[in-house]
Amino acid sequence: MTNVQKRATTQASFDRLTEKEPIRVDEYRDGDVQVIRAEIPGVNLDKNVEINVHDGIVHISADRPAREKSDDGIYSRHELCYGSYSRRLPLRDGVTEADIDTSYKDGVLEIRVPVAK
Repeated sequence: MTNVQKRATTQASFDRLTEKEPIRVDEYRDGDVQVIRAEIPGVNLDKNVEINVHDGIVHISADRPAREKSDDGIYSRHELCYGSYSRRLPLRDGVTEADIDTSYKDGVLEIRVPVAK
């Protein structure tokens, strides 16, 4: 088992133990770039999202602040989730924060990482 596989297995085990569902992602390769698309709607990228890279792991954390209650204070349905969410994903060894490009559109964070040649 490679280091990347070990980190992914460890993260998957950790995610199952957390109370909240982790940030959902799609991950694929686009030519010479690894692309991670993370679903984090309802957040301000500049104020409520952090992206860190350390020891071959990208850590995405987001905080979705609770909205004020309805005018009368009584909900007929309250299903939206608020609070802190995070996800850790393995990257190739040697990747730093300077290597990644990010963008955010329509509630989806996209992280692009060059693949080693």
